[in-house]
Amino acid sequence: MEKEALPTSCSLLLLEEKNCCLHLSNRGGGFPPANGSLMSLTAGTGPVIGTGSAAGPEKKVTPGPGYQERETWTRQMDFIMSCVGFAVGLGNVWRFPYLCYKNGGGVFLIPYLLIVFIGGIPIFFLEIALGQFMKAGSINVWNIAPLFKGLGYASMVIVFFCNTYYIMVLAWGFYYLIKSFNSTLPWSTCDNEWNTPSCIEIFHHQDCNNGSFANATCSELADGRSPIIEFWENKVLNISSGLDETGQINWELMLCLMAVWVMVYFCVWKGVKSTGKIVYFTATFPYVVLIILLIRGVTLPGAYDGILYYIKPDWSKLQEAQVWIDAGTQIFFSYAIGLGALTALGSYNRFNNDCY
Repeated sequence: MEKEALPTSCSLLLLEEKNCCLHLSNRGGGFPPANGSLMSLTAGTGPVIGTGSAAGPEKKVTPGPGYQERETWTRQMDFIMSCVGFAVGLGNVWRFPYLCYKNGGGVFLIPYLLIVFIGGIPIFFLEIALGQFMKAGSINVWNIAPLFKGLGYASMVIVFFCNTYYIMVLAWGFYYLIKSFNSTLPWSTCDNEWNTPSCIEIFHHQDCNNGSFANATCSELADGRSPIIEFWENKVLNISSGLDETGQINWELMLCLMAVWVMVYFCVWKGVKSTGKIVYFTATFPYVVLIILLIRGVTLPGAYDGILYYIKPDWSKLQEAQVWIDAGTQIFFSYAIGLGALTALGSYNRFNNDCY
């Protein structure tokens, strides 16, 4: 029995599909869309072939508006150093040693390391992978689940407040750096305009035995104030008597704040191309400072007692819930998670980058 002839319209459609596939194959394109609109996959250059009728004259396709292509890191090491530099900061240099001292010394490392592997590293990887997959920052990355987009805005608010006071801490550090070039450190003497009569340069409480020392009685020595504290409170902070007294602007500190903001601007003004170079200094310099502080710390009196405090921890602290809470919160400072910054750093990776 003879095969039934196909309708004329179906024959034309099959012929058009065959010609279109051959045309795309010669141009290196892929398969045509499966929705019946046979069009060249090369945007704006290929012809549009009608459906259900013979091919007509070629028509140019104007590509629609799209997102600007996101730049990528120059080298993989730029991304790694950026993550290290963002994670290693004041939270590790200042906060972590204080929490170890507060929570039983070395025993604090047990809940800390446990939470690192349970929560810290998985969340760290999740944020980087999510940013790399979506190629977006902490707000647009939640287009993957628009219901949670508020988390992106919340993280931006948190980062705003963090940057507001972190930049002030940098200004204080820059202020102290400038003052340290003086031949006599201003916080080492009591003969400055900001010092009070209770200022005492040298404290030797162990030498005071119900008598007098350094032209002061033991009671006066106990009420004395260090020039370091007075320089910080009276000169740098210029603390007023209360909220009803606003005080005056410290112009030296204000200039330091402006200088720090300018330095931050020039670190990021060219995007990841400039940031990827700056992080080689900002990520390694804290380790240099930590090594210097370590050498200085082990040479101070009582360093042996401090080392023993870590080696012989207070195991009873593990029974306190606050120790575990401090360990959990420290993870967010140590790994800089939950702020959206790691998502932004990961978004500059190549899509097929092995971020694991």
